[in-house]
Amino acid sequence: MDADGAGRRRLTSSPDNESGADWSPDGKRIAFVRHSGIQEYDIWTMRSDGASQRRLTQTPGPDVDPAWSPDGRKIAFASRRAGRSDVYVMNADGSSPRRLTRKPFDEAQPAWQPLPRRR
Repeated sequence: MDADGAGRRRLTSSPDNESGADWSPDGKRIAFVRHSGIQEYDIWTMRSDGASQRRLTQTPGPDVDPAWSPDGRKIAFASRRAGRSDVYVMNADGSSPRRLTRKPFDEAQPAWQPLPRRR
């Protein structure tokens, strides 16, 4: 939708629930969470027009809170795939997920530090 709320357009037609959207730095893609079952929360991406929807994660535990890296090459997210919520990072195509944290308490909502400005 436009900044003033006009021009709203639905991008998904799935009977499932979607949430947690994050725009890629170049504005061409959106990462989001699709909830399709009791504990089935997975990270998906799509083009900014809603086309080319692609599932990036599929694990027994919920994967939520996608956050694009400033260069658009990675997506950080929180997951309960190891029992408690930890922060993971994967390539933007869903490959090579890697656990970053192993704390005794839940962690969520990862965020990236912006790239330094070039002078």
